[in-house]
Amino acid sequence: MNDLFDNLPFKPADILLPRDCDLSLWSVIACDQYTSQPEYWQRVGDRVGRAPSSLRLILPESCLEGPSVETDIMEVNNTMSRYLREGRFQEYPDALVYVERTMSNGWTRRGLVGMVDLEAYDYEPGSSSAIRATEGVVMSRIPPRVAVRKNAPIELPHAMLLADCNDIIPPLSSQTEEMELLYDFDLMEEGGHLKGWLLTEKQKEETAQAIREWQTWADRERGGLLFVVGDGNHSLAAAKECYERRKGLTTPSQWPDLPSRYALCELVNFYDGSVELEPIHRVVFGVKPEELLDALMDYYPSAVQGGGEGHTLPFVISRWSQGEITVQAPPAQLPVDTLQRFLDDYIAARPRVRLDYIHGEAEARQLAEEQEDAIAFLLPPFQWEGLFDAIAKDGVLPRKTFSIGRAQDKRFYLEARKIRK
Repeated sequence: MNDLFDNLPFKPADILLPRDCDLSLWSVIACDQYTSQPEYWQRVGDRVGRAPSSLRLILPESCLEGPSVETDIMEVNNTMSRYLREGRFQEYPDALVYVERTMSNGWTRRGLVGMVDLEAYDYEPGSSSAIRATEGVVMSRIPPRVAVRKNAPIELPHAMLLADCNDIIPPLSSQTEEMELLYDFDLMEEGGHLKGWLLTEKQKEETAQAIREWQTWADRERGGLLFVVGDGNHSLAAAKECYERRKGLTTPSQWPDLPSRYALCELVNFYDGSVELEPIHRVVFGVKPEELLDALMDYYPSAVQGGGEGHTLPFVISRWSQGEITVQAPPAQLPVDTLQRFLDDYIAARPRVRLDYIHGEAEARQLAEEQEDAIAFLLPPFQWEGLFDAIAKDGVLPRKTFSIGRAQDKRFYLEARKIRK
């Protein structure tokens, strides 16, 4: 491992890239997308066919509660092992990869693929670690992810860290002529275009120096908060859990060399103009919408129908029925928190009711319009100014507060890394 990055929480990794295959079929979107739209994943499966693909190496979140989930996980792990035996991957040792993702709206998101030291990451509220979650973790979502990862020989990342520093990633955008181009291809399903370059040794040295200087500033000015997790909170939390379990089976002297101590991810410049923090909407299934709205009004005695002062919660029941409820004098800082408090208590008393978190207003509307027993709550845009200071001061935001970009702009799987010896 490159000693330039000693004691830094983000560093180069032995990165695996697929070879001898169609990358446009290999690369598929993050597993936590389109959870209530199985037709999306069916369409992807039909398109991929029998071609080598990361689709065979992940388990879409929509399948985590399926009747054959244990068999599905075993098949994923077996396919990972088979791809390794077949030499499906080319390894780039001690590598950092600069990436440019041209998204569906034409904007370009710039990032750097490496690995995060999980000793420096903590998703618990009130953490003082260098890398922290931006929002609360849904604890029930960690065990299924752990089940997928714990016996997997490799990992494929969709986690994105945010860096509010213009000295780490932006300088690389003008240096690509000095790098080796690793891939350049179109992504499926309106995912845009992806290019990636291998950093030179000199560029890695400059990147390490920039991170080290920013870490010194963060230690002095912001309680040690260096990066925050923008996307993939649950996947990174599962990786942390797997590492903690492995630590319990080994002596402390072995911990630095455990492959599970690290997790592959992409570091993204927060001030890149392409980083949009989109709200994550709520769709509740298995309810009588009018009864749920009455319960919401009873839960908050200050609530009124229509707009007004306070937290306004727009809802959609069907194509012909939509409206707003405003909670006056709300108990929380954000509308999403006000809504989530009610939904948590409402669903806890009704086991058959299901809540899903939907990326994209159009998708949330469509789900409510197509099902009589569903209601969608549409949340307002997230105000990103002061995000880092808020995390440093107040801790994590409510779970599923925002996502980076629209659903089709989420991170696609491409790179991999061995996580077992």
